[in-house]
Amino acid sequence: MSAGRAAIADKSAQLLETMRAARPLVHNIANYVSMDVAANALLAIGASPAMVHAREEVAEFVAISGALVVNIGTLSMPWVEAMMLAADAARRHGKPWVLDPVGAGATQLRTETVRALLPHGPTIIRGNASEIMTVAGGAGVAPKGVDSANTTEEALAFASSLAKHQGCIVIATGAIDIITDGRRVTRLANGSPIMAKVTALGCALSSVTGAFAAVGADPFEASVAAVAVFGIAGEIAAERAKGPGSYRVAFLDELEAIGGKDIMSRLKIVD
Repeated sequence: MSAGRAAIADKSAQLLETMRAARPLVHNIANYVSMDVAANALLAIGASPAMVHAREEVAEFVAISGALVVNIGTLSMPWVEAMMLAADAARRHGKPWVLDPVGAGATQLRTETVRALLPHGPTIIRGNASEIMTVAGGAGVAPKGVDSANTTEEALAFASSLAKHQGCIVIATGAIDIITDGRRVTRLANGSPIMAKVTALGCALSSVTGAFAAVGADPFEASVAAVAVFGIAGEIAAERAKGPGSYRVAFLDELEAIGGKDIMSRLKIVD
């Protein structure tokens, strides 16, 4: 094991242990499709989920949470207003928050919602390659629903530019997951193709990333740890699942079971 890989694996294992000990409350404004799997993923990994979207209470709830996750998967104007209020509260209270720009660029409402959220300073932006390229204003990007038409390597320059411009961490997920703050870049290759056949696992990763951000002093290290743990759990689950249905159950089981030894032995870093 190289020194660099060992250091990343060790830090990720430490953050997993820290997060489980802290059991942070993660406030999610999540889409209807992802609420169940995201909440269960947070419980399995060791965090405490809250799925709160009423505009009358989101700001108050952010104040008592460890982190906020905003997912634009199923938009309506009351939800958009709630997202703005929650993001503003996160900024005012100094709480880390994760933006998941689901389907960014597919419609005017999605594009305008993301543009309106960005000035509130997300700590982390997590999406597939096409979503990240769209958020960064990449020319020629043609999103296909919520699926990515681009590779993360194609998105790297856009992700780096976005991270520098926003002063945040950008995670572009795919066959190779890329995490960057505009200066540092880590590429991880864990996971399984079957993950793409279970709806909302990407959304669940955004929520899990919020849990790590709640306890990590460095959002970049927290993001790497979240992606590493999520991918390794997904890889192990694929070894015993028969198909997408059993995989969903196996994946939640592995999120709960994963430990430092799994991270140290299985972490795959691409140079």
